[in-house]
Amino acid sequence: MRLICFSFFLIPVFLLSQHTITVNVTNIPSEEGNINVAVYDSDATFLKFEGVFKSGSTSAKKGKVSLKIDDIPTGKYAIALFYDKNGNDELDTNWLGIPKEKVAFSNAKMKTFGPPKYEECAFRVTSDFEIRIDL
Repeated sequence: MRLICFSFFLIPVFLLSQHTITVNVTNIPSEEGNINVAVYDSDATFLKFEGVFKSGSTSAKKGKVSLKIDDIPTGKYAIALFYDKNGNDELDTNWLGIPKEKVAFSNAKMKTFGPPKYEECAFRVTSDFEIRIDL
């Protein structure tokens, strides 16, 4: 009986366990600017500024940087990132809305006529997770 009671109290701990996503960004062309990362948790909010679940930023370094995003519950996520070369914290685009700065996604690449879909980028987090994204 004690084991059942003890197990009952542990259920919320397992359901609310938090994880860390380590994002390793490679092929960074220079040390100018920042790498900005956005984590999305649904198709409905994917690539919408107000739909970002978690975000992070780090100074660019030629070659590779790593960035940790903490407090991620178990679930399905997709990442979009961009190389903010001028450091203005905005994805600069041309008059057609095409990015002037490099962008990248988890598990997918930019298409000829736009970004990939959430499902193409999505991955499942059940424990601490590490992903490499080439810029």
